[in-house]
Order: sequence, then C-alpha cells, then structure tokens
Amino acid sequence: MSHNSFGHLFRVTTWGESHGPAIGCVVDGCPPRLALTEADIQPFLDRRRPGQSKFVTQRQEPDQVRILSGTFEGLTTGTPISLLIENTDQRSKDYGEIRDRFRPGHADLTYDLKYGIRDYRGGGRSSARETAMRVAAGAVARKVLAGVTIRGALVQMGPDRVDRAHWDWAAVEENAFFCPDPAAAIRWEAMLTEARKSGSSLGAVIEVVAEGVPPGLGAPIYGKLDADIAAALMGINAVKGVEIGEGFAAAALTGEGNADEMRMGPDGRVLFGDNHAGGVLGGISTGQPIVARFAVKPTSSILTPRKSVDRFGQEVEVLTKGRHDPCVGIRAVPVGEAMLALVLADHLLRHRGQNPDAPTEARLPRN
Repeated sequence: MSHNSFGHLFRVTTWGESHGPAIGCVVDGCPPRLALTEADIQPFLDRRRPGQSKFVTQRQEPDQVRILSGTFEGLTTGTPISLLIENTDQRSKDYGEIRDRFRPGHADLTYDLKYGIRDYRGGGRSSARETAMRVAAGAVARKVLAGVTIRGALVQMGPDRVDRAHWDWAAVEENAFFCPDPAAAIRWEAMLTEARKSGSSLGAVIEVVAEGVPPGLGAPIYGKLDADIAAALMGINAVKGVEIGEGFAAAALTGEGNADEMRMGPDGRVLFGDNHAGGVLGGISTGQPIVARFAVKPTSSILTPRKSVDRFGQEVEVLTKGRHDPCVGIRAVPVGEAMLALVLADHLLRHRGQNPDAPTEARLPRN
C-alpha cells in the first residue's frame, strides 16, 4: 500500500526526498543484454536539470547518476537496476518559516492530514525533485523501446499557444522552453520574465509524441494503453489535466470529422487519413504516433502572500521563499517523455509475453 512503484512487467520504484542526502530508484523487469551505462542516462537528466536558465529554479544540482546494480560489462543482466543521484544543494533553512504553516496549492495540508507528519523542507517526498528518478528510469525504458522515438514540447504557456503551422522539432532544443515555435518562445521569454519579477508564476501545456510504436499494445478493458498513459502523466507533480489525441476538442467534432478513415497501402499496410485518436483505438495502439498532452498548473511557490492556516488552527498569511520554477511546466517536458517511455516499455513487454508473434506493423491480411 506504499504506492511508490509504477508498472507491471517493467516496474520502477522510486525513493528519497527533496532535501534528503540522495534520491534513487530501482528498475525491475528490464530484459538482459541491453547496452546500458551512465552515459546513456545522463543526457536525459541534463535536459531536466535545474539551474540551466533564469526561467527555472536556481538550485544547482549536477544530477550525476550512478548505476549501483543490474549491469555487467556495460550490459543489463536482467536483475534489478539500482540508480542513485546525490542531493548537493539543499537549503533547508529557506523553509523554516513554513514548518507549521500550510502553503496554498501544495500538498502540505493533505500530507499532514494523511500521515500526521510531513517533511516541510522543499515538500519532501511530494517535491518535483523526485521526478529526476523517473527521467533516469525512462532512459532505461527507451533501451527496451528500440525503434521508438519519443519527443516532447511545450505547446502553451499561460494563455499563449504555439502556432502549429510553424512547428519545428529542431527548435525544441534551441530555446529555454522546449518550444517548437521560435516566435512563441520569444513571447514566452517576455511573459515569464514579467511573472518572475513580480514573484508570480505561469502554467503550461506539454505535448508528448511517440513514433514507431507497434500496433497491439494495450488491452480492451482494464489495461487500456491510453488509460495507463493518462494515469502516468496525471501522476506527474502539478498536472491537473490529460488528453489523448484530440482529447477534449473531440467533443466539438462530428462523427465524420473525428473518425480516422483507413485505406490499404503498399505491402498490405493499413494507412490512416488522420490521427484524431492519438494512436490508440479501443485501448490498443494502432501503429500511428501516440499523441498525448498534459496541463501543468502555475507553480504554487510564489512570493505573493496568500491566506492560509497553520497546524494550530490559526489563520495566517504564507509566502514561499527559496528557489522555485516560475513555470514548472518547462522542466516537465523531459518528465512527460520519461513517463510515456515507461508505459510503452511496460506494455511492450506485456504484449510480447501474451503474443510473441504479433506483427510490428499494421498489415493485412494475416494468416
């Protein structure tokens, strides 16, 4: 009942707190003989790492990962893979004033009501610091997903959305926002600078896309692929909404507009006219790109005083000191990619276990 583990055949258990000595995870169920070293994991952690621009928290954590078990001579052994990252730049004194106060928008109150105790230093276990281990585990999952490409982008900050006509995946790595629209990135820089200077914050929407996913992943009832993706993305800190494919916009379409028409292509492949379904039909992958989006609320740690209560039942005002992301959605992009990778790796192993001879492409006819 601890609920610190994720997945079935490919299973990840994370541990650690924001201001503890270290954070870590154990990846169990990874197949053997996959090439894996710290160098395969570190680039993904570097994309999520704090302190890389003025638009994210200035906590300086190198996030250097160590593999403690589960590999031999650069290959996975099929045994549990233990990963560790040491915390090096904690400032617990920044949180002394809120040790007895509940910060609005945070998990302080609910933790105290559930457990009767909470680690007030940076949010403890509920801190987004924990997501570094999800990113590390996601790098391992990508090894399982040979031939699958997973990418993410920030598509909306506050009320301002990207222009999809100007979408450029290459631009995602060329600005501080993982933004695929260079013009939008310029606007967001001005927006976030103003929010940061005023001590406020902004929300965001992130889109994650997986290409090269084989058909057949998922199950029609309780193991729906899109349901597991939604749960994984919803489990990221500060996420308040998830959609697959057209998502909520599908409600405004007609049946004719929403249905993805099919036709036969070369070599018996099934081709789709569109991808409103986001790559999943009936809970099972179609072979099209998996497309999901998730909404991240504005960072609750702000300098503007907010009304709240303390542990003694007194009404108080709370403002949060310390180093915080003015838009936590920025660093959620690599986290969203990682969670999608974890779900797909788990479902791929499940699918192989039940149906090892299943096709890797949507082809007809089948014998």
